[in-house]
Amino acid sequence: MDFLPRIAATPGGERVFGLLALVLLFAGCASITGRAQTAPVDYQAIVSAPDRSDADRKTDVRRKPAQMLEFAGVRSGMRVLDIGAGGGYSTELLARAVSPSGVVYAQDPPGSNERALAAFTARAQAPAMKNVVRVLRPFEDPAPPEARGLDLITCFFEYHEAPNMNVDRAAMTRRLFDALKPGGSVVIADHSARPGAGITATRTLHRIEDSVVRRDFEQAGFKLVAQGEFLHNPADPRDVIVFKSPVPVDEFVLKFQRP
Repeated sequence: MDFLPRIAATPGGERVFGLLALVLLFAGCASITGRAQTAPVDYQAIVSAPDRSDADRKTDVRRKPAQMLEFAGVRSGMRVLDIGAGGGYSTELLARAVSPSGVVYAQDPPGSNERALAAFTARAQAPAMKNVVRVLRPFEDPAPPEARGLDLITCFFEYHEAPNMNVDRAAMTRRLFDALKPGGSVVIADHSARPGAGITATRTLHRIEDSVVRRDFEQAGFKLVAQGEFLHNPADPRDVIVFKSPVPVDEFVLKFQRP
């Protein structure tokens, strides 16, 4: 930058010099800010937080939460809708990842399983849940009015229940599309059914074919952008109810994006 002294020495150069200095200062700040925004997140540190429960740590073994959070791209400050929150295992992890300035809307339909509702209520007392908003709304319209321009929507091991509950899946995926900001993502994880099973095993085996999920979201305007293999288990014959499987259940993870 040896041209700066020469500018300062010219008539009116001091003023130009000052303006250039400001431009360079702001450019430097922007560069620093950009690096801070793209800094890698230590998802394992989130999972290893000492105040997490022993029960959740046991669930971690099969759910691989650090890999799931990384795949979803969860970051501090995000606004997230967690569909089918249940007892809140995933909701709490999301809340930890988006803290301190983000928010997680934890949705379940009215009349959900009382045991799961009670478990969520108990979990909600923990400090890690302070940025969670409880939402009891039907699957067809899961996002509250204030939950617009969302960064991320998640649905973990719950989508297979939609056919069992006669949910209008087309209406639900359209609502999800509208709730997301352009470029926002939806991450769906569920238990894999055998090829060709479609939704026929959702009630008996609690499994769904991934092609059904892809079709539902693509018809709503979403684009499939990634598939996670970290829960895939080719040794699972996919013909046993997930609660009684003698081997780890084969599970798919799909990431969709609103264009």
